[in-house]
Amino acid sequence: MPFVNIRLVKELIADDPAGKKAAIAKGVSDAITRTTGLGNSDVWIVFEEVAARDWTIGPDTVESLRFAAKAKAKPAKAKK
Repeated sequence: MPFVNIRLVKELIADDPAGKKAAIAKGVSDAITRTTGLGNSDVWIVFEEVAARDWTIGPDTVESLRFAAKAKAKPAKAKK
């Protein structure tokens, strides 16, 4: 039986955690059952939510990387 562990940044699904997890689980389960011929009840999926401040890429947290990306994306204020 396939066991799928999905870790994602908690803030990514914060606006609708149950709905987004259900959509992800359906897509993953459908792909596995279609490919293997197993039934949906044979596919186990576990979600682990990790706060952006607790997930790092190299030395930087996802939280700080997102903050920096937002700051970079803001349009410059026009000088008068």
